[in-house]
Amino acid sequence: MAPKFSLPQTLTLASVFVAGAAFSLPVTQLLPTIAQPQQSVAQLPTAQGIPSNFIATAVEKTGPAVVRIDSGGTRLGRRSGRRGQRGVGSGFIIDSNGTLLTNAHVVDGTSRVRVTLSDGRSFNGQVLGRDKLTDLAVVKISANNLPSVKLGNSDSLKPGEWAIAIGNPLGLDNSVTAGIISGTGRSSGLVGTPDKRLRFIQTDAAINPGNSGGPLLNQRGEVIGINTAIIGRAQGLGFAIPINRARTIANQLIAGEQVQHPYLGISMATLTPSVVEDLTQEVNLRVAANEGVLILDVASNSPAARAGLRTGDVIQQIDGRRVTTADQLQQQVEKTSVGGNVGLEVNRNGRNLNINITPGQFPVS
Repeated sequence: MAPKFSLPQTLTLASVFVAGAAFSLPVTQLLPTIAQPQQSVAQLPTAQGIPSNFIATAVEKTGPAVVRIDSGGTRLGRRSGRRGQRGVGSGFIIDSNGTLLTNAHVVDGTSRVRVTLSDGRSFNGQVLGRDKLTDLAVVKISANNLPSVKLGNSDSLKPGEWAIAIGNPLGLDNSVTAGIISGTGRSSGLVGTPDKRLRFIQTDAAINPGNSGGPLLNQRGEVIGINTAIIGRAQGLGFAIPINRARTIANQLIAGEQVQHPYLGISMATLTPSVVEDLTQEVNLRVAANEGVLILDVASNSPAARAGLRTGDVIQQIDGRRVTTADQLQQQVEKTSVGGNVGLEVNRNGRNLNINITPGQFPVS
């Protein structure tokens, strides 16, 4: 078996396909907060060509479908030092029969929650399913004729577009903040959550603990994302799950299906001339290729190990598609199916090899 090695400090790892962090930033998941029911609404000044009330209009359209989710549990009590208090997160209704979306970490460790609507009505909610790898959960309450949101298209987002967040930060119910879309397609590794399988929307709309599971809206009041994380040591760096991705996962959870997350079982890095130079100097590894995705480690008993992939191999194609970055490879793997057949073209010591691999289900631990 080929030896394992670590990258020098000058190199940057991409997200890995096995559980565990390649690198991390101090990221704060938006854990539920202690409830302090109040109401607060904030707005940004208007821009030329945009109606002066567009934020208020979007909030009036979607706000009634945004809910507070109270999840009991001693874990939050221990964190806050106030045992027995309830944690608070956010969510939103996606159909009039009471189906809600929120973050998996909001309902972690419980199957039942308390859901409070913006009009003050309160219901017991059942957690239908959760997917920790995308931090998404579906909750159901027994009610009809409820207000519901309209889902937008997160694939068409561009940096600079308006972004509006609604939720219950720090127990301040129905709080509204606004900003812009700061970026799209932020990989989980860059955000500092390599245990997730997501490409986040980045926004500078203020997001705080308690906003978890709340909607991120466009200027038309359509939901484009689900607020989920912030980087604790920075300001204006909030992240949301794209709604198109969330919709796909939610449909599987509602149907009672297991959400599939194909994985190979490798850690990897984009191969560049500087990476090759550092590897040669620091770990005495000779890499013949100068472009592709370098395998840094192969997890034992993983699909990659069973297929015969080795540390030092350079993946250059997947199913006939050329890949030059680790992020491209991860995106292509996510489009495959668990138990399917995937063809890789690998450069090993200057020789090109064709290797077939069967992706497995991403292990959650």
